Amino acid sequence: MADEQHQHAAGDLPADLASPARRALVAAGYTRLEQLTQISEAELGRLHGMGPKALDQLRRALAASGRTFADPQRERHARLQPPA
Repeated sequence: MADEQHQHAAGDLPADLASPARRALVAAGYTRLEQLTQISEAELGRLHGMGPKALDQLRRALAASGRTFADPQRERHARLQPPA
């Protein structure tokens, strides 16, 4: 039962993603790969429990679906622009 809830909470994240990384993502509200396109790899790497191997797994999973982490330069530029 607990494993089933754990899998459900983890959405479509890689099945072999380490537990500390998975917990870090879920605690931060990220349960689906598509959500990771809204955050830069650097920001994701700052989460406690997120290591280089987990970042690589997520980068590969995103690439396999034609997606990437958010571009940090684009995010910085968007923050500098006043709201429309």
